[in-house]
Amino acid sequence: MTTRPAKGLFLTFEGIDGSGKSTQCRLLAEALQAQGREVVLTREPGGSKGAEEIRSLVLEGDPDRWSAETELLLFTAARRDHLERTIEPALEAGKIVVCDRFADSTRMYQGLSRGNLRPAVDKLHQLMIGREPDLTILVDMDPEVGLSRAKGRQTAEERFEDFGLELQQKMRTGFLDLAQEFAPRFRVIDGNRPVETVAADVLTSVQAALT
Repeated sequence: MTTRPAKGLFLTFEGIDGSGKSTQCRLLAEALQAQGREVVLTREPGGSKGAEEIRSLVLEGDPDRWSAETELLLFTAARRDHLERTIEPALEAGKIVVCDRFADSTRMYQGLSRGNLRPAVDKLHQLMIGREPDLTILVDMDPEVGLSRAKGRQTAEERFEDFGLELQQKMRTGFLDLAQEFAPRFRVIDGNRPVETVAADVLTSVQAALT
């Protein structure tokens, strides 16, 4: 058995709205911290001061507030700031970064949702971000259940949920296709089960990546 080099590990969670990935991020961070590991729990859009300011711009307001092209630029700007100020420093310090969404969400929501912007998403990602996660957990969830959960939160950040069930169904299919495209780093976890069962499967997948 080989030992992982003394550097950080970059873990991301993806899934449709209401899939439970944010809860699983928190539970994983708590489990790893209980093992004595240094963990940075963060999110996108957000995770740094500048990125959090952009978050309110893209997640609040009318669904048609921004075009997909404008969203792509805003999300990339937020991600660049997040990468510079939070993710890279933590990884350089040997910490585990657990991030709720990353570039795969942009590949789906801006690259797939309203026109075929995927080539532009990938070019901009290569130019301005240039990093993929070490491991991505896709929490797969029934779109109807996920949307019901997401709308039930009743927060101001419901702009994407307001696009409706059709978008959630399209995003679920897209995420599963993405898991095949980037198969070496993706683990698909069935989110249609009790939270504790899902968390146990997530921790098993992450433990394997840590060895």
